[in-house]
Amino acid sequence: MRTESGPPGATAPTDSTAEGPRRAARPFVVQVAGLRKVAGTTRGEVRQGVIDGLGVVGVVVSEGSPVVADLELSSYPGGISAVGTFSAPWVGECRRCGGPVSGTVTAAVRERYAPDGSGDEDAYPLNGGELDLEPLARDAVLLELPLAPLCSEDCLGLCPQCGTNWNESTCGCAPAGDPRWSALDSLRDL
Repeated sequence: MRTESGPPGATAPTDSTAEGPRRAARPFVVQVAGLRKVAGTTRGEVRQGVIDGLGVVGVVVSEGSPVVADLELSSYPGGISAVGTFSAPWVGECRRCGGPVSGTVTAAVRERYAPDGSGDEDAYPLNGGELDLEPLARDAVLLELPLAPLCSEDCLGLCPQCGTNWNESTCGCAPAGDPRWSALDSLRDL
């Protein structure tokens, strides 16, 4: 159970179990009618759920992996602000050697929710007494996923000629010459 805090007299308990099966079906939907009654009221929210389709080229949040929201929601005249983090485990492919790589993305957020038609086009929609954190979670996690992950900072990559993984062994291939300088190779024989 979490409680709201704000100006004196604005404290009211909330019960996250009151949403029951609805929360399990929509884990990122938060009831905020009580929070909106007094401007300046705050409440902490920790939510966890699966968001399908989170990925960029070569890096994905695995299907079934949870996205965790740890936010502080604060009411202001006309809306709700959400400040905190979203985190999720990711898996991908090393950009140098093609090996598996994994990690956890943590995205810091500071966003606003405002009612539709309020004129605040930069805010996420606030529908009556509830807000949906899933669009914010999707945006935040996608923007923080690594675009070119490495299995280690000193990854040696693959041989461009035979494909040997230089992290595991060496090969006997001669270093590839730069074709832009090939005209000068004839001068070596002089």
